[in-house]
Amino acid sequence: MGHEHHHHSTGHHPPPASSRVLWVGLLITLGFAGVEAMAGWWASSLALLGDAGHMLTDAMALGIGALAARLAQVGPNRRYSYGLKRAELVGALVNVLFMYAVVVLVAFSAVQRLADPAVVDAGTVVAVGLIGLIVNVLVAWLLHRGERTLNTQGALLHVMGDLLGSLAAILAGVVILWTGWMPIDPLLSLFVCVLIVVSSTRLLLSALNVVMAAVPRELDLDEIVQAMRKADSAVRDVHHVHVWRVSSASTALSAHVELDDLRQWPAIQQAISACLEEHFQIDHPTLQPELHRPTVVCASC
Repeated sequence: MGHEHHHHSTGHHPPPASSRVLWVGLLITLGFAGVEAMAGWWASSLALLGDAGHMLTDAMALGIGALAARLAQVGPNRRYSYGLKRAELVGALVNVLFMYAVVVLVAFSAVQRLADPAVVDAGTVVAVGLIGLIVNVLVAWLLHRGERTLNTQGALLHVMGDLLGSLAAILAGVVILWTGWMPIDPLLSLFVCVLIVVSSTRLLLSALNVVMAAVPRELDLDEIVQAMRKADSAVRDVHHVHVWRVSSASTALSAHVELDDLRQWPAIQQAISACLEEHFQIDHPTLQPELHRPTVVCASC
């Protein structure tokens, strides 16, 4: 049985630690959520109040993400042989379910507001919405620069949803200033809810693919098998190949490799492992050598 785990470095500077970026985003988001909530109450704007709710959930999502990022750094132990790398996956799932709950609450409030429109202070809505847009762009930029994991994608999903909420608040305020049509405020809130549900569902499906140990979308199992067979001329066949995502930054593979001479195995193992990492970024290959036994055809059968 052979197992290799490669670490390699490049000349590029590593991205900021995801937990640090998430904590910075949390502080910025939480501070503005309070400001926006007070402004929304003052202006009687559901778009602003909904956006403030998004900001609050963003802060909680960033907190969940930061905690998950910290847990993901815990190394292997007797209970968790891979460590807690998949804490990021748990963080992503929690954030998606959390986002669904927020959408339900905002949509319910929007429907109520459509039935009973309220007067909105459009000037305040536009001003606060513009500030909120700047804050959300800043936090989204910070997250985008950090490590691209399912966990940070879940947190980024919340921030992008809030960014859309800020845009909706601005647009609602402008329409009300020009036309005085109050229903635009809850209608835009419903539109943002639809966009958030679509994005949340995509992330949920990605997370579930990891849970189900599916082959990562960017990899083709047939291509991997062919590359392994061609990695060394001594390889007779490859079978029982399984590829799955351990975490956003680590992909594992297990396979049986048939050889004519087991003494050649160390060199063959190294060649296959190097091929897998170079071409498919698979950094956790577990390869089992097997002696090739030709099929004997019985002439008298």
